[in-house]
Amino acid sequence: MPDPTNLTAADFSPLEGDTVKVEAGGIGIEATLLEITTGGSALRDGGGFALLFQGPVEPSLPQATYQVSHAAIGTQQLFLVPVAKTEAGYQYEAIFT
Repeated sequence: MPDPTNLTAADFSPLEGDTVKVEAGGIGIEATLLEITTGGSALRDGGGFALLFQGPVEPSLPQATYQVSHAAIGTQQLFLVPVAKTEAGYQYEAIFT
């Protein structure tokens, strides 16, 4: 499993459009990685970036740290924030600085 402090936008590129498992405290959903946005200054190699995930209508997840799993990155602890509600469900963002 990669160290989350060393993850870059390029590490997530193969996941764009793929489904990840999001779990915490007995709550679990599947979410699709919709978009990777790069930019901004950051201390991490490769600069800052943001991940936008599309989750289902129910259940909605509160802002919190979740285990996000995918074969390409293993299981990572990501802080997800709900940022939008669409007809497809809730969208969540993780920001890396």
